Amino acid sequence: MSSQVSSGAGLSPAMMAKDLLVAGILAAAIFGTTLGFKTETAVGGLSLEYKMGLAASSIAIVVVGRLLLWLTLWRKGPGTGSASSVADSVFNGVVSLFEGRTKILGIAALLFALVFPFLPFADRYWIDLAILILTYIMLGWGLNIVVGLAGLLDLGYVAFYAIGAYSYALLAHYFGFSFWMCLPLAGILAAFWGIILGFPVLRLRGDYLAIVTLAFGEIIRVVLLNWYQFTGGPDGLSGIPRPTFFGLPFKRGEGNFADVFGLDYSSIHRIIFLYFLILALALLTNFVTNRLRRLPIGRAWEALREDEIACRSLGLNTTMVKLSAFAIGAMFAGFAGSFFATRQGFISPESFTFIESALILAIVVLGGMGSQVGVVIASIALIGGFEFFREAEQFRMLIFGLAMVVIMVWKPRGLVSTRIPSIFLKEKKAVSSDMVAQGEGH
Repeated sequence: MSSQVSSGAGLSPAMMAKDLLVAGILAAAIFGTTLGFKTETAVGGLSLEYKMGLAASSIAIVVVGRLLLWLTLWRKGPGTGSASSVADSVFNGVVSLFEGRTKILGIAALLFALVFPFLPFADRYWIDLAILILTYIMLGWGLNIVVGLAGLLDLGYVAFYAIGAYSYALLAHYFGFSFWMCLPLAGILAAFWGIILGFPVLRLRGDYLAIVTLAFGEIIRVVLLNWYQFTGGPDGLSGIPRPTFFGLPFKRGEGNFADVFGLDYSSIHRIIFLYFLILALALLTNFVTNRLRRLPIGRAWEALREDEIACRSLGLNTTMVKLSAFAIGAMFAGFAGSFFATRQGFISPESFTFIESALILAIVVLGGMGSQVGVVIASIALIGGFEFFREAEQFRMLIFGLAMVVIMVWKPRGLVSTRIPSIFLKEKKAVSSDMVAQGEGH
């Protein structure tokens, strides 16, 4: 509708009234149900509280905002500066400013990450938040191998996360293995299950592949939930051993970490150690992924993503290409799962629901599929945004969903849509969404 106005049709009162009516109806359907009613704990159960004033205010804001768009941006002629074009020009200007300086920015980000726990404002809350963000960065980089590089839509990635967590917890519980012994085993077991998932889906693509991977994630969660004698079922597993610093525990008493290094005991020592541990695991994931992208297997992943039939006609074994993507992506999820188990000290199937897979996939898609930097930006924005709007209560998920819609409408290929090919003939040439769109138009 806005495109008709931008193409020179002028400001039509009838069209504007119709659009405002539709916007008001949609806003009433959304906000009337989400904000107009709220359950409150009362004696004997729950009571329903009506907040029609809040819902009416939200509907009015939507209609007035839509009217302002009609009266300002959408009434202009073609090419005079729509909201999307202005935002795109600003964003592309920022991207071009940092192009060619990625190495310097990477070193600066690494230095900041190394000194972050020792900054004056970095208390336990901020370090815990940084640990959570780094965990999702690692998960995003692992899923980026499957979705971003190989082009295989995986909605059950949280299953490998759960396998890594339960592998460490069960091996430590039944066999007394330490974290450093269980860490590689958790990755190997998760990679093994990635291969098991890969075999049934070799001939599937698109929506069918998404449905099967979603079912796999639910199967793993239901098995963990119902195998009570082995996994603890809904009660979960508690008392999971904490990692040590080369055998030095972070507990009170003689022979602990603080005692050996002559420090005053503080519980923050363990939090800082966990921060550097997940930072090292995330950097390992990034290093291995970037190295694999430059190897023949990485180029085979990208060929599979672009055109599977052409990939097969070139003589590439698509079976091995798919299985390698599933296995390596699952391995990093297993590493992250074992870290999650040792950090929490308690795990249960409720920690590995479908919403976790959806969140990790959202990080990869919003950041830009195939972009390592995009995953970092999206993780900071989404996970940090959750904490920033924590006080907003019921508005938090509403704001989160609205932000995702805006980003995907504004940048359909993700925040970082410019991608440098892994192999080139004469000179590097970035592949952006604009170039792709022009190619599709011709």
